[in-house]
Amino acid sequence: MFRGKLHTGLFTQDPKHPTTSPNDLPHAMKTNCMFSRKFPLTIACALTVIVYVVITSSRLQPDKHRPHRQLHPIYISNQSITPVNGTRHLMVGAYREYRLEGRSVRIISIFRRDSVQPLYCVFYCGTHWDNATEPAVEAEVQMHSDHFDFPFVTTDVLCRHRPGCNPTHVTLSKQAGALHALNYTFLQIQNLVKREEEDKFPLNFTVCVSNLFGDYNNVLQFAQTLEMYKLLEVQRVVVYKTHCGPDLDRLLQSYTKDGFLEVVPWPIDRHMTPSRGWKPSEHAGDIHYYGQLTTLNDCVYRNMYQSRYVLLNDIDEIITPYLHKTLSQLMEVLQRQHPQAGVFLIENHIFPKSQFEPSGRFDQPRWRDVPGINILQHIYREEPDYTIYHPSKMIVRPRSVEQTSVHAVLSNFGETIKVPPSMCHIIHVRVPLRGGLSKDELHEDKRLWDYEKQLVPNVDKALERAGLLTSG
Repeated sequence: MFRGKLHTGLFTQDPKHPTTSPNDLPHAMKTNCMFSRKFPLTIACALTVIVYVVITSSRLQPDKHRPHRQLHPIYISNQSITPVNGTRHLMVGAYREYRLEGRSVRIISIFRRDSVQPLYCVFYCGTHWDNATEPAVEAEVQMHSDHFDFPFVTTDVLCRHRPGCNPTHVTLSKQAGALHALNYTFLQIQNLVKREEEDKFPLNFTVCVSNLFGDYNNVLQFAQTLEMYKLLEVQRVVVYKTHCGPDLDRLLQSYTKDGFLEVVPWPIDRHMTPSRGWKPSEHAGDIHYYGQLTTLNDCVYRNMYQSRYVLLNDIDEIITPYLHKTLSQLMEVLQRQHPQAGVFLIENHIFPKSQFEPSGRFDQPRWRDVPGINILQHIYREEPDYTIYHPSKMIVRPRSVEQTSVHAVLSNFGETIKVPPSMCHIIHVRVPLRGGLSKDELHEDKRLWDYEKQLVPNVDKALERAGLLTSG
């Protein structure tokens, strides 16, 4: 065993790095060198040994500068919520922003309102870093105006990149030096579309639903709602899911398999304590309604170059045309009347689940053991109280929206139009809003019955596929 450095001419043995003894050389190399003992040591043999030693040592030595020379992000998030290193903030989705001047990417995020500090954008440009040796570009943080006084708020982070970079990944850093963030977790940038493809939409209508949480297990109403949307010519429904009941989970899996439903995991409760309501005084927590505002904004951007129109509403609401059979027919008329409009407000109308249609026409025996509300049995509608604030939900052209809240957009491009309720309104079967009204004071509204011949058998098939109908 060597106690120091052993000098053997060409070889040096270091106890800290015992990697370069003559015995470690390949057999062919040793043979060549043994042959050279009969002659003066040739330059070629010496060079061969030196190159071998250098390469072997470099492979085994730790490279302190390796992170500075890495050619791509080491960590790329596959989660819907990604923490920003060293902060209490969270990144949700990164989207290329073509509508603003300059070269920018928008990161939909959730920020702690009382701890906003300067942040910097670090880009990977597909084949190289965006000038990693220079200071990173400072981010522009835009907290949304709607937060209902909860500590956390939906936030847009605008990141502008330098010329010569077509970014594919981005992350946020507290430090201006971009090199410090190369080992951070990056988001893949979405909506990387070609200019000639901007006006091509794979889908016409997408419904964004937020959020599923707790033990929500309203299977029958969910199936009826999704089948109604199919009849109205919706091609996809997106649901952000934290938790739900076991039967509803089976139904979600079934719709996901046929491609109609996209379920986005939303583990917000792993990062904070979400509120179940919108008033901090009544529903304690860190963020409004399990981050509902964030999921709506993310869904708009997620579908900005996928869907011509996006419907923003809750799981128990159906945006229903009354003068046209489908949403396609409705929007063709509205868009012709209002070519500059990008936001269409749809009135919410309550159908109390406590009031039943008396004939029992849709009391289907096969549905009795399916948990949830049978919306076909509830045909009585409250007249909205227009003396107080009456909320709407929306159909939007996603490229017209910059920031949205639940009942209205916060920032948009183009006009906002209020759609007459006689033309289209929401069928919302739930607990009564005006609980003191009798059946005689309600309006009979059988609009859903116009679809019964297709709706009822389609709901049966959906429940059967999910294994939720009994043989009887």
